[in-house]
Amino acid sequence: MTDSRIATARLGATGPEVGVQGLGCMGMSFGYGPSDANESRATLERALELGVTLYDTADAYGAGENEEFLSAFFKAHRDEVVIATKFALAIPPDDPTRRVIRNDEPYIRQAVEASLRRLDVDVIDLYYMHRRDVNIPIEETVAVMADLVREGKVKHLGLSEVTGAELRAAQSVHPIAAVQSEWSLFSRDIEANVVPTARELGVALVPYSPLGRGFLTGSFTNAEDLTTDDFRRQQPRFTGENATTNAALLSPIRKVAEAHGSTPGQIALAWVQQQAALHGLPVIPIPGTRKPTRVEENTGATRITLTEEQLTLLNPIAAQVAGDRYADMRFASAGRE
Repeated sequence: MTDSRIATARLGATGPEVGVQGLGCMGMSFGYGPSDANESRATLERALELGVTLYDTADAYGAGENEEFLSAFFKAHRDEVVIATKFALAIPPDDPTRRVIRNDEPYIRQAVEASLRRLDVDVIDLYYMHRRDVNIPIEETVAVMADLVREGKVKHLGLSEVTGAELRAAQSVHPIAAVQSEWSLFSRDIEANVVPTARELGVALVPYSPLGRGFLTGSFTNAEDLTTDDFRRQQPRFTGENATTNAALLSPIRKVAEAHGSTPGQIALAWVQQQAALHGLPVIPIPGTRKPTRVEENTGATRITLTEEQLTLLNPIAAQVAGDRYADMRFASAGRE
């Protein structure tokens, strides 16, 4: 495995320069079953060695636990990393298992102060609205976020799971550096409106779950293979007949992987990375992992170029996927388009 660092790209017209692949940190303390803290720390360090500089978390990941876990790494490498975190998924005091979307000013101000404290930093490099409260005009939410920039608490603004129209409305209030949304060989709905709008406005795309929450790697074929505390057990795509249907869709990915002498996961990531050139905008995927060897594998995908023939083989996959991305699609932009 080569140690060469990955290339860099600007995070939109207004954002910082980052590695062309980031790191999703949620699974280090939330959502994907048991994790090893020492191995996760080693993963963070290895990612940085390989040129990964964008690290993604959120206040909702383990009710702030993920931010706290990352703080020591960020403190040790503050000038080398770009810290991205999010607000909007509030935890009701009477039910810690639920999430409620809040975009109101009192909550945003409370959330940013809490994240700053847990991260142990003076400023957040990229602050996302994690989900959209349709009862509050997005212009009002972004105006509050813009105040945080003027107050020196946040450097750049991002949005997650928004529609193209919502992105345009937000951009009219303050420059948006990045939009985060699911984008993979299994999930391509954002290409209809969000991607062209982002290209027009000079906004980067930050695809989360570019490996289909691990399914595209072939590491599991049914949610029942996972531990009981893994949130993917509630994902419609990974259960019952949907899982059987979707597992069969991995065949062309394996075929392309064999041609490149790579893994299926690398091909899935290479496809996402190549969307930058195909759509004409920065694309910085944030695959999540807790293993240094997986970071090496994932960053290696940035050096794979798929042929037109291989893209033609892979592109039909998304249209054949069975099941929604979430059990409740109200939490995603596709539920409103």
